[in-house]
Amino acid sequence: MRRYKLMSIKPSQRHAFFMRLGLILMGVFWLVCCSTPQVDGARRQRVFCRHVIDGDTIVLSDGRKVRYLEINAPEISHRDSPGEPFGRQAAYFNKKLVEGKRIDILTTSKDHYDQYGRLLAHVFLPNGKLVSEELLRKGLAHCCFYQRPDRYARRLLAAQRSAIMARRGIWGIRHQDTERYYIGNKRSLKFHRPWCPLGRDTSAKNKILFQTRKEAFLKGYCPCKKCRP
Repeated sequence: MRRYKLMSIKPSQRHAFFMRLGLILMGVFWLVCCSTPQVDGARRQRVFCRHVIDGDTIVLSDGRKVRYLEINAPEISHRDSPGEPFGRQAAYFNKKLVEGKRIDILTTSKDHYDQYGRLLAHVFLPNGKLVSEELLRKGLAHCCFYQRPDRYARRLLAAQRSAIMARRGIWGIRHQDTERYYIGNKRSLKFHRPWCPLGRDTSAKNKILFQTRKEAFLKGYCPCKKCRP
């Protein structure tokens, strides 16, 4: 009965009906896509940053700590550590960007938390700027791809390279290479001193040699935390 009733409607009215139906279905589709995790586990959330701990870690209004993905900022001083050069500057710049503001966090991995219980995420400002990219461009952090590099890796590495070539921030510090070469691991994207067990045990297919630390950083490799090249 409904079929005959629909067929009795004028062609122009039927066209308008199906156009409205299509728009409604499209709206439902985008609502579902934007409010639920994607297939790869990525999820975007609008949150409020209550406090900045340092150059790459913040605290949200609900108490969660967020660690920025794919970068490492210099350490600030603690009771048992004097800190690293530009640690305070990185923390201050991060504070100016996000503290007391609404931000977007994007998780891109199934393993959302690190060993310290911090949420691993990319952080964006409301204007769309990627906070990690801003820190790298200022020379207040370096790339450290803990997992397989994601879709933001090229942007982050480009920002780091620009800071290196301009000698901004940490890249303006004169550093004398104390080793004849450094061993990079293509799988972990870490580089090591020649005597470091983690470097020596790297398989031939994953091994790459760098003559300087600068060369390793330009390629996007992160220094080993054990031998600290």
